[in-house]
Amino acid sequence: MRGQKSPLFILKMLKQKVTDLLQEVLEEESSLFLISKEIKPGNKIIIVIDGDNGVTLSDCMKVSRHIEHNLDREEEDFSLEVYSAGISEGITHIRQYKKNVGRKLEVIMDDQNKVTGTLVEADDEKIKLQWKAREPKPVGKGKVTVQKEQEIPYETIVKAKVMVTF
Repeated sequence: MRGQKSPLFILKMLKQKVTDLLQEVLEEESSLFLISKEIKPGNKIIIVIDGDNGVTLSDCMKVSRHIEHNLDREEEDFSLEVYSAGISEGITHIRQYKKNVGRKLEVIMDDQNKVTGTLVEADDEKIKLQWKAREPKPVGKGKVTVQKEQEIPYETIVKAKVMVTF
């Protein structure tokens, strides 16, 4: 057993190497950013990326090739999958909010309130949503359409997703 590396040590080294390689390629391609990185049993590496201007197949291939060409399969066998973040995944990073300004979002906050509106602003601390609502007239019968607006700090957002409309 002397001289052999434990499976836990090898996994730890693989994780660090993948992290370093991701950092290199994302620094090179500054419009891209990491959403998630996971290494599953059997050394199945799954990477999800997004980009300020979206993600192309070429972007996924560039990230995949950079990692694959710099890992040694002789040292440890692995499989690698690189995906772009899909709309169904929800929004998890500030950069994703900023790139989706102008789109309709559904946001669930930590008080369980849900707001659906157009994302009109996103900075480093909060987002601003706007929507129209029907409310009773201040005087008389009937309802009137009013423009609503709400600022939501990131730390209060539990879940947010882009609403696809056709």
